[in-house]
Amino acid sequence: MDSQPSNIQAHKINTANASINGTIFAKTLEQKQEGVIKKISKSLKLDGFRKGKVPKQLILSRYKDQIEQDSRQEAVQDLLQAGVKDLEVIPGDILGNPSIIKFEEKDGAIDVELRLSLRPDIDLQKVESCVPDIKIPAISQKKIDDRLKEIAKNRAPLGEMAETHTIQKDDVATIDFEGFIEGVAFDGGKAENYNLTIGSNQFIPGFEDSLLGMKKGEEKTIKVTFPKDYQTTNLAGKDAEFKVKIHKVSQKQLPKIDDAFAKSVLGENILGDNANLETLKNDVKTQLELEAKTEVYNKELKDKLLMALIKEIVFDLPEQIVEQEMDILFRNALNAMTKEEFESIKNDEQKARKKRESFKVEAQKSVQVTFIMDALAKKHNITISDNEALQTIYYESMLTGQDPKNMIEYYKSNNLLPVVKMAMIEDRVLNFLLDSKLDNAKKESQQSQAESKQNSK
Repeated sequence: MDSQPSNIQAHKINTANASINGTIFAKTLEQKQEGVIKKISKSLKLDGFRKGKVPKQLILSRYKDQIEQDSRQEAVQDLLQAGVKDLEVIPGDILGNPSIIKFEEKDGAIDVELRLSLRPDIDLQKVESCVPDIKIPAISQKKIDDRLKEIAKNRAPLGEMAETHTIQKDDVATIDFEGFIEGVAFDGGKAENYNLTIGSNQFIPGFEDSLLGMKKGEEKTIKVTFPKDYQTTNLAGKDAEFKVKIHKVSQKQLPKIDDAFAKSVLGENILGDNANLETLKNDVKTQLELEAKTEVYNKELKDKLLMALIKEIVFDLPEQIVEQEMDILFRNALNAMTKEEFESIKNDEQKARKKRESFKVEAQKSVQVTFIMDALAKKHNITISDNEALQTIYYESMLTGQDPKNMIEYYKSNNLLPVVKMAMIEDRVLNFLLDSKLDNAKKESQQSQAESKQNSK
């Protein structure tokens, strides 16, 4: 029988951290080495020896470092298993790999100390009291009318104006243009029959305003200056001239907002021919209410809810997880530093350690929120699939003008998909908590109204 690690002392530091101490004796290591040598021997092939018959001393001389390393790892693993058993911890509650705090050789034995991070116990009883009061602004008739006008404007066909018509804001001018800097044409500064909506700010400041008052057939040289932060660096801050010719001027022919318009907007919906302007107004009101709720949630309530959860849902944090989060924040800070700042940190160990330590509070809050969100997601069966996360990355890449396939590959290869999923779960959990409170408030209001009506009878 193998000699097992002795003097094992296992105790929980708190509900999220545990320590295991023990001694690995020389006899244990010898037995572990014998086992490792046997494993190597079974598969080892050397010229002049049959498989499994390579002498022990030859194996030991060739694979000494590997044998020593493997035997020590096995002994530490035995110590860990014995300590976990004493702690009465479920293996699934151990987070990550244990840290070896001490590995001290003394008198032929090795004193070992392991530190474990455990899944913390989280009491969610105070969650409901953390959800702030919700007040969604009422949707006025003016907002509904303005949105209907916006829909009509977006769907309106273009109609060419008379030659005498002068360009006004919101007109669409079909133009030829070519740009010059110090008399020399530059790349990307020329187009023909380009449709430009005046006031859309598609072009650099001053360009669209300079077209106001022009008519079909007119030509003009416009003087403008590229912004200092213009994305094309060789043009940034430069004075330029654009030669412009107006081919035609068009305006959107706004439709009458009536039942026929409503049917054209709603299309083949479940109401069919019964769709009318009132139906469209109700749909618009519902959409505006959703937008108003989303704005209040994102700008005010989610941060309030998170701060309340951090304050009220307090529990022990796994130290290793906090340390890992500090490492991430520290690396991100290093990546954002100037070359001079980076060199200063790189060459001063004490300064680097102090900088890393400055992220401890932020790391603790981040880890705390992650565990709270995970517990709430499990409680309410809120999940995010890999496909949902990939779709989010895909559409955000398109919106920011990046290649979606390359971005997805980047997230996959850098193992960032779990980070995206966690962010999405957090957002969905917060929405769920806020929606639940809003729904309960509506039900209470409806019940109160019903009771008032009943009493009035």
